[in-house]
Amino acid sequence: MFEHEVIALRAEIAGLRAEVAALRDRQAIADLIANYGPAVDRGDSEGAAALWASDGSYDLGDMGVARGQDAIAALFEADLHQGLIANGAAHMLGPPRIAITGDRAVAVCYSCVARWTGTAFELYRVAANRWSLRRDTEGWRIINRENRLLDGSKDARALLNA
Repeated sequence: MFEHEVIALRAEIAGLRAEVAALRDRQAIADLIANYGPAVDRGDSEGAAALWASDGSYDLGDMGVARGQDAIAALFEADLHQGLIANGAAHMLGPPRIAITGDRAVAVCYSCVARWTGTAFELYRVAANRWSLRRDTEGWRIINRENRLLDGSKDARALLNA
């Protein structure tokens, strides 16, 4: 094999390694987001909060901002959420659009919450979501999630542009 062929082969291998690493990152982020709904629906408040970095925040607009894993877990332990899941609910997230830059990422997706009425499920909440993420020694973690009802507001629509 000629030296230029060896150089080209090494470059191709390096490119493939980078592509595989990027695909792994995208899948890890998609899995992280996908873990949210089942965790909150089964009442695993601490497990759901552990998806966030220790300094992470969950911004629910008019409903306030929870900062840190303890405050985020408390949000899931609050009467509103506990009543919702006790009567039957499903937090469903659409596939995220993910943009990664080094150890930071932004993902955008829809979320829907369905609740059981006693005879059927009804759509309770539909929102736009912007997830800011950071890779650390434990992998990818949420540093901020912004969630806004898709009620026609510019604020909610703007999240979908991220």
